[in-house]
Amino acid sequence: NMVNAVASSYAEKVPLVVISGAPGAGEWQSGLLLHHQTKDVDSQLSIFREITCDQAVLDDITRAPQDIARVLQSCLTQSRPVYIELPRDMVQQPCAPVMRAAPAPVDDAAVQACVDELLERLNSAASPVLMAGVEVKRFALEDKVAKLAKLLRIPVVTSFMGRGLLAESDAPLLGTYLGLAGDRHITQLVESSDALLLLGVIISDTNFGVSHKKIDIRKTISARDGGVSMGYHSYAGIPLEALVDGLLARATTLHGRDGKRTGAGYPRGLEADNSPITPQDIARAVNDLMAVKGRMPIASDIGDCLFTALDIENTALVAPGYYATMGYGIPAGLGLQAGGGARPLILVGDGAFQMTGWELGNCQRYGWDPIVIVFNNQSWEMLRAFQPESTFNNLSDWRFADMAAALGGQGFRANTRAELAFALEQAHGRRGKFQLIEAMIPRGAVSDTLSRFVSGVRRLQQTTKM
Repeated sequence: NMVNAVASSYAEKVPLVVISGAPGAGEWQSGLLLHHQTKDVDSQLSIFREITCDQAVLDDITRAPQDIARVLQSCLTQSRPVYIELPRDMVQQPCAPVMRAAPAPVDDAAVQACVDELLERLNSAASPVLMAGVEVKRFALEDKVAKLAKLLRIPVVTSFMGRGLLAESDAPLLGTYLGLAGDRHITQLVESSDALLLLGVIISDTNFGVSHKKIDIRKTISARDGGVSMGYHSYAGIPLEALVDGLLARATTLHGRDGKRTGAGYPRGLEADNSPITPQDIARAVNDLMAVKGRMPIASDIGDCLFTALDIENTALVAPGYYATMGYGIPAGLGLQAGGGARPLILVGDGAFQMTGWELGNCQRYGWDPIVIVFNNQSWEMLRAFQPESTFNNLSDWRFADMAAALGGQGFRANTRAELAFALEQAHGRRGKFQLIEAMIPRGAVSDTLSRFVSGVRRLQQTTKM
C-alpha cells in the first residue's frame, strides 16, 4: 500500500524517505517462504528501485553510515523519494555516526555562462514570459523567484502543477496557464512568447497537453534542476537554486518593461438562495469566505474539485496535478496541518472520499480540524465528462455528513447555495474537530474549467486523427 504514494512522489518530485523493515539473514536462510514475501528475497527492493532515486540495504555495519548519508543526500539533491531497507537482525547493531554527504560541486563558470545567455535572450525578446513550476516549491525557492519576478518586470504565470506558487508574495502573478482550458489572455501570452522561461516546470501532459498551439522549443528556455536547455543546446549540471541565485545577482529590469499587468479575476458574490449547488458556487463561496476570514491552504484531490480550485483566489495548494492519483486530498490535507499548523481546506470528490476519507478519524487523536468540502454528485463526474453516455460512473449516495460524528467530527449536508454559505460560515467558526460539508451537486454539473479542458482534449484528439 506504499507503492502508489511513493510512485506519485517520484513523478511529482516530492522528497520522501521510506524506511522498511526486512527479514534478517537467518530468516532468509531457513528455507521457508516468509510472510509478505512476493517472489524472492529482493522483490521488494526491485519494486522500490523503479519508484525511488536511490536505495540502500543496511546489511553491512561498516558501510551503513556512508550508505545512509548518500541516500539522504540524493533525496535532498534530486527532491525525490529514497528507500532504506533495514534487516531485523541489524537493528541493534552499533555503527559509526552518519556524516552528511558533501553536495556535488557546482561549475560556477558554467552557471555564469548560462545566466549571461539567458538574460541576453530575455533582453532581446519582444514578449518574454516567466512560468514558475512545481520545482520552485520543491527546492524552497519561492521567495527568491518572487524577487526575480519583481526585478525582471515581465509577465509571470504558473504551470498547472505550480498552482499556488507565489501566493504569499507580491510578485506580479497573472494566473495559471492551462492552454485551451484556461484564461485566453494567459494562453495567448504564453504561446506567443518569443522567450518563454520555464523555471522548474515539468514538461508533462497536464501542464501542456491542452495547449492551443504547440509551443516553439526554439524560443523556450527550460530551466529544471540539473540543467538548462535553450532551443537546441543545453547546460548540464546546473542546480535550479544556483541558476536563480545567479540571475538575482546579475538581473536588472529588462529594457522597456513596466511590469504593470492585471492579474486573474476570481468569481465572488455567491447568491445564497435555494438554487442547487454547482462547482462554480463552491468557488464563489470559498472566495467570499477567504475575503473576510483570510486565506487558507488548500489540499485538493484529483477531479473537478481540482479544476474548481483554479477558480479560488491563489493560495498555497497541494494536489496531484501530474500523477493524478485518486484519494490524495484527505491525507494531504492532514499532512498540511501536521506539518505547518495552519488549518487547511480540503476539496475532494465523493469517489475519492470513498477511498481515503476515513483517515479523518485520526483528527481527534492529533487535534487536527480541517474543513472538508465533499463534492457529492454521486458520480465519477470527471470520467463522465469524457464519456457522457456511460452508466458505470454512477455512484450511490453514501450520506457522508451523517458519518462525520462517528469519526469525531461534525457534518453538514448542503443541498442549496444558501445551505452551502451557512455551512461554510459555521464550519469556519468551529475549531477543535474536523468540519465536513457535503455539497450535493446534480450529476452533469461541472466547473467551467473542466468543461473547457474536456473540449480542448477532444479538439486536439480530432486534430490528431485528421
